[in-house]
Amino acid sequence: MTHVRHAESTDAPLLHRLLQAMAAEQGETIASTPESLRAHGFGETPRFRALIAEANEPLGLVLYFPEYSTWRGQIGLFVQDLYVSPAARGLGLGRRLLAEAVRQADWRPQFLSLMVSRSNIPARAFYTSLGMVLRDEADQLILVAEGLAALTRS
Repeated sequence: MTHVRHAESTDAPLLHRLLQAMAAEQGETIASTPESLRAHGFGETPRFRALIAEANEPLGLVLYFPEYSTWRGQIGLFVQDLYVSPAARGLGLGRRLLAEAVRQADWRPQFLSLMVSRSNIPARAFYTSLGMVLRDEADQLILVAEGLAALTRS
């Protein structure tokens, strides 16, 4: 029997392992560490929440946080990461993790949003099967490292 539970500070290494597995499947790596996950998710002011699905072993996770839309005038739930191990795919666990995140969010989200790589065809098919649609034609941009430092110096 699979159950879904809230991640705790002691789960930071497990979250990290699952996130590493997700990234590896896409040929990527992650820069987060168990320590950074613990500090940002379980410190004095947690910046994200996470749920873990497990049976006899960890099967997946959803990592999420509030998102406010000025265009909608509503607060939503942004899914940063959703991962289900290959062995557990096709069992409805991804849907269950998303639904549980919405139910557990004490801010009562009015929408759910996430990003998915254009090349991740199976994930895109899954999200489409849930009724998710392309949010708009905008591309997400990011400013990091020296660019961010230069911005704050000006």
